[in-house]
Amino acid sequence: MTAAPPPYSAVGVEVLRLPSGRAERDLVAAEEPLEIRINGRAVAVTMRTPGHDEELALGFCLSEGLAPVAAALPADLAANAVEVEAPGFDPAAVQRSFFTSSSCGVCGKGALEAVAVAAPRVESELHVAGALVRALPDLLRAAQPAFAATGGLHATGLFSAAGDLLCLREDVGRHNAFDKVVGWAFRAGLLPLAQSVLCVSGRLSFELVQKAAVAGCPVLVAVGAPSSLAVELAGDRNVTLCGFTRADRTTVYSAPWRIEE
Repeated sequence: MTAAPPPYSAVGVEVLRLPSGRAERDLVAAEEPLEIRINGRAVAVTMRTPGHDEELALGFCLSEGLAPVAAALPADLAANAVEVEAPGFDPAAVQRSFFTSSSCGVCGKGALEAVAVAAPRVESELHVAGALVRALPDLLRAAQPAFAATGGLHATGLFSAAGDLLCLREDVGRHNAFDKVVGWAFRAGLLPLAQSVLCVSGRLSFELVQKAAVAGCPVLVAVGAPSSLAVELAGDRNVTLCGFTRADRTTVYSAPWRIEE
């Protein structure tokens, strides 16, 4: 039996079913703006599914190289806002706007240089069984209550090398779901993720590979296809990239030596 979705992740709406003409109530994925503040200064607005906002803000800041130390609801209790503490943050050093959308965190950025974040090559010697990699999408899907209710949410799951699900987050934005998982790992003291595997429910973009590299995760698995820049960056950062993953197959685009058959 699928667990009920968190109440903040879905919204009830009235719909008309065609061709039956039946009117009834249905659930859609919740989407609201979130303002991310650093040391009291608003630096970003992202459209997200409410919940785990502190994790989202931490993951976002980590992926942007902003060295956060903590996140909490703001002292003024403003709705849809989260305050990040980052002692070394220099607003003058920020050369671009951080305003993003839930569809794609890279949209609107003028050049690759504007989104490149310094991340060391992932030198983890982790090896993962191919059978485990192929099982991850089904394990991820089975743990998505909000998707089961709405059909409108992306998911990111953090797994151990043995296939244990450590953390799963859902969001209308695939990069938001990813940031929430990274933020959770940061709070849990698990970074870098040198002995872990990340699995996402959609396609593999440049930004998701960047976030995996920043988190130090050696293996990134997806149900969908990678982009050319995702493959290029994964090869450069020594991240094993697996796309088109199903129960019976996967395609490895970079660092294939980590996958054992």
